[in-house]
Amino acid sequence: MVSPRGPPRARPTDMTTPGPFLPPYGVVVGVLLHLVVYLVAVLYRDDNKIKKQDAPVPCDLHCCKDGPIRNGLIGQKPPSINPERLKDFGEEDYLNGDVKTWEMKIVSRNEELLRDALPRIPQSSSRSSLSSYNKLIRFEDISAAAFKIQCGVQKTPCMYSRLSKQYGMDIYLKKEFLQYTGSVKERGVLYLLTSLPQDQQRKGVIVALDSNFSMAVAYHASELRIPVFVIMSTSTPPARVKMCREYGAMVISYGTTAKDSQTHARRLAQENGYLYLEEEDSALYLSGLGTVGLEVYEQVPKLDAVIFPAGGHCGLLAGSAAALKHLNPHISVIGVESESFPVLQQSLKAGHPTEDQACSNHHFYGDASGLCFGSNSLQLTGKLVDKVVAVREEDILISILRLLEYERATVDAEGAIGLAALVAGKLPELKGKRVAVVICSGNLELHLLQQCVARALTLDNRVCRFSLVLSDCPGDISKLLEILAREEARVLDIKQERAFVTSELFTVEVTCTVETRDKIHTAQLRNALLERYPTAAWTER
Repeated sequence: MVSPRGPPRARPTDMTTPGPFLPPYGVVVGVLLHLVVYLVAVLYRDDNKIKKQDAPVPCDLHCCKDGPIRNGLIGQKPPSINPERLKDFGEEDYLNGDVKTWEMKIVSRNEELLRDALPRIPQSSSRSSLSSYNKLIRFEDISAAAFKIQCGVQKTPCMYSRLSKQYGMDIYLKKEFLQYTGSVKERGVLYLLTSLPQDQQRKGVIVALDSNFSMAVAYHASELRIPVFVIMSTSTPPARVKMCREYGAMVISYGTTAKDSQTHARRLAQENGYLYLEEEDSALYLSGLGTVGLEVYEQVPKLDAVIFPAGGHCGLLAGSAAALKHLNPHISVIGVESESFPVLQQSLKAGHPTEDQACSNHHFYGDASGLCFGSNSLQLTGKLVDKVVAVREEDILISILRLLEYERATVDAEGAIGLAALVAGKLPELKGKRVAVVICSGNLELHLLQQCVARALTLDNRVCRFSLVLSDCPGDISKLLEILAREEARVLDIKQERAFVTSELFTVEVTCTVETRDKIHTAQLRNALLERYPTAAWTER
């Protein structure tokens, strides 16, 4: 009889009991789990390797993980480092967790190039300048400098200028005046300081004179925790002294002339073991300046020519020419200096640096007024630079005005001298071509800025002055003002002279200073005034 509950159920099989040909299920599950864990570990390790390879290459300068960017330094400001605890810096800051490092290895021939490009400065040079360390630089030297200073200086823009249409060519302005100290000299100075031995960095460096070079040394030495002393003469403007102290340097006022400051700086360097630095054409300094040429070539494709300031301190011209001619020999490299002291042209003609040419207007020309400081840069210039032209002081002033109006850039004579060659029409062969102009410096003092702008407006025929004699009757001056208003001239100043008039009695001599749009507008105003007042006299520039 069949049970109403249905057929008997099958007895459940024991899962842990192995079959005739299979291992126990628990063993299989355990092996699979171990295999999964192993695969996860392998994948995690490979992922970490990829991340380390993709991580940015660290610089010799301070680069942190987080924080804003300031003057090319990425991240928060690192903790202070005293020279006496440099050997303990790594261990202490690793414990604080403030340092992140990456490992990097350069293989093949590049490792030898970077190692041999710029050897360490001998230890015996700590009591003198770097004049004994000179050699012709190679492209590999400039590449090594660009790699080493990339976190310490700005990669300044090279932008298309609105002046292009006015001068009939594509003009790109390399705005090096945007560096933290307002000068391109930071590039050479930073590479020079970072290449010093640690023993010399602990002792410190010393510079003299009020120059862009000294300002760059003051700032970057302080950033690198190198003791820095700046010797300035008592005639240095107080604003420059204050700025140098704000950069972190110890400023000492000594002597009434630049020569007195230099002599005192050398004596202090010899007595205290400081390294006396001056702007010379050492391979280190020229390589740092040459990084401008690398950036211009990268930022502006299909370049035809690059214009640099020249003068006695032609390190920027020489170093950048070495980079540009290596990358493209067809790019024209042009230097520009002042007609008042054509130091570079005379030195190239003589075949050696000349020392008998001096500048009588140092406050206006700044670093561009120095003597030719070495045969190294002179040899590079003669070999690689295609042309050197000279411009007048009036052309430099108008160039300062053009940059202020069209680019909103306040630059000094050294920064504007490159554009002055285009303003003066010295380079007609560049019409219709693509040209880069390096604006290397923007440290123009306020009182000089006011004088330069006023003089440039006069040279540009936009501010003019005239005088005429009127009868001293009511309404005569108002008639004169009506003519000026009709001609759309803006009155800047008007003066009346009655006591010292040499003409008939009861007359007044009126002197007017007016602003016009341009040269054509000035000519129209002059014709209108001469038609009404034939005796009107114009003050020539």
